[in-house]
Amino acid sequence: MKRTAMAFAALLFAACGGGQSQSGSEASEPATAVVHGAEIALLPVDPQAGLTINEALQNRRSWREYAAEPLSLEELSGVLWAAAGVNRPEQGRLTAPSALALYPIRVYAFFAEGVYRYEAPAHKLVRVAEGDLRNLSAAQPFAVAAPLNLVYIADLSVYADREMPAEKVHYLCGQDAAGCAENVNLYTAGHGLKSITRGSAPADELLKALGLDPAQYFFALAQTVGR
Repeated sequence: MKRTAMAFAALLFAACGGGQSQSGSEASEPATAVVHGAEIALLPVDPQAGLTINEALQNRRSWREYAAEPLSLEELSGVLWAAAGVNRPEQGRLTAPSALALYPIRVYAFFAEGVYRYEAPAHKLVRVAEGDLRNLSAAQPFAVAAPLNLVYIADLSVYADREMPAEKVHYLCGQDAAGCAENVNLYTAGHGLKSITRGSAPADELLKALGLDPAQYFFALAQTVGR
């Protein structure tokens, strides 16, 4: 009888959302608000946090509905680190793979409060434009309303001493950007967040707003992140 009561209690606890949810979020997780100054110092990421990789793969999907609620500093830190953070400091290598280890992808974060460039070695965001420019990071209304959009810009200068056709360079940059984006998709799937990889944005206006020379940079990919 006692064993039956304990089993029933366990089932009731699970049904009511006890323990770790399938989204990977926990009620006890900290939730530090992001302060949008000239720089945003990101937090170290706990390598033990979140669901297992198999659970994240099981949860991974593309979402097209997002709440306006912003990410916490902890969540933002994890998302940026997953996208292109340093995971081998002694070698300067990043979480995402890169053809020839040239790392041409620059990650820009678009918030309602402004646009920031991610600097992986220092694990921080640096503001490059003020104001809400999320409309330049996407073509879909759902993305413009989301709290965070990531834009992956390729810097062609890293290939300056390589004798490669332009088509090959663009192909490799696209593959690198896809690696960053899929890292984020798995991170969000394992931490109770939503995301979707996107290929559309007003590229010319985007580069102009960021002050980037289209002869050196090009829009490779974009991504929406939120709840």
